[in-house]
Amino acid sequence: MAPDDKAPLPSSDAEEETEEAEETELTPEPAPRPAPPMARPAFKVSTFIYVFLGLLGLLMLIDTGTRNGIATALGVSPTQSGPLYAAIGFGSNYLLVTMALAGSIEMLITAFAYNYTTDWMKAARVQKWSSAFRKVQMEAIRSGKKDRIAALKPHQERLTRLSGEISLAQFKGMAITYFLLILIYSWVGLVIQAANSVQQTIDLGGTYINLFHNISGLPIPWWFVIFSLYTVPTSMIFRRVLKHVWLRRYLEEHPHAPVSPAKGSAGGSA
Repeated sequence: MAPDDKAPLPSSDAEEETEEAEETELTPEPAPRPAPPMARPAFKVSTFIYVFLGLLGLLMLIDTGTRNGIATALGVSPTQSGPLYAAIGFGSNYLLVTMALAGSIEMLITAFAYNYTTDWMKAARVQKWSSAFRKVQMEAIRSGKKDRIAALKPHQERLTRLSGEISLAQFKGMAITYFLLILIYSWVGLVIQAANSVQQTIDLGGTYINLFHNISGLPIPWWFVIFSLYTVPTSMIFRRVLKHVWLRRYLEEHPHAPVSPAKGSAGGSA
């Protein structure tokens, strides 16, 4: 028998596989789909206001003309009156009262802004998680086991991200605080500067001082120190009261809201 007669005949399955392979080689691969265009971030009016006030506050800080121009528009004297001076200026006859009311208005607005931009429940949770995470992290470091330290890394990254979100929200409130702080301080200084010497002189327990004069040995005027004594405690009171009111209202609307670390957080899982 000839050698060719001994060769096995190709089966029908082999022929079908050969035809499919040829079709696969001849058929072009489909072109990859183009990536969907990235969605543009939505425009937020609140973000625009925060950025605008922050930049305007920075401009007022470095440019005296802009700072005084905006403050003067609020009114600084009876002959150069404006909305704020007409409300609490009192003809520059009661400068201490004017300073107290101006400080209260400034601190009340900034307290509202700070309270509006801060999620107190989220801040409380992050604070609890951070405290719990530090204890677990210190135990892992003392043990010297690298696997335990590595296992805490994802939780640390999440905690850092949440803390950054809290800080970013507070920075938004600080933009309004920063702007109003410069504006009201400038306005009070211009009102006192525009008053006459009799109106500038006040009685502090038998000692008469001129609010526009500097403190002896210091390049700081009396009005600046007195006005700061008005604003600092007022700010603390307003912020604490608004925070208490916000938390109380939130707990009334969400009576079963968890405050302890949630399941899967750094504090709860470790």
